[in-house]
Amino acid sequence: MVPGAAERDSADMNPDIRILNRSSEDKMLAGVAGGLGEYFGVDPVLFRVGFVAATLLSGVGALAYLALVLLVRTDDEMPLPA
Repeated sequence: MVPGAAERDSADMNPDIRILNRSSEDKMLAGVAGGLGEYFGVDPVLFRVGFVAATLLSGVGALAYLALVLLVRTDDEMPLPA
């Protein structure tokens, strides 16, 4: 059994449970800011500005963005079988 697969399957059936996904529709690079915007219910532009500001100030924004690209699935990917 794959860890987290049961939670993802139940979240697909229960609209009250939210899972962070990268957006396949609202994206400029990889959909991270669009996914964060959907998850938190705010404008993705705020996250985009935050990533750019954090990158210019310390470089952490680029590392965080890259980590989210690698760790968060897109919303059009199929959930893993249980």
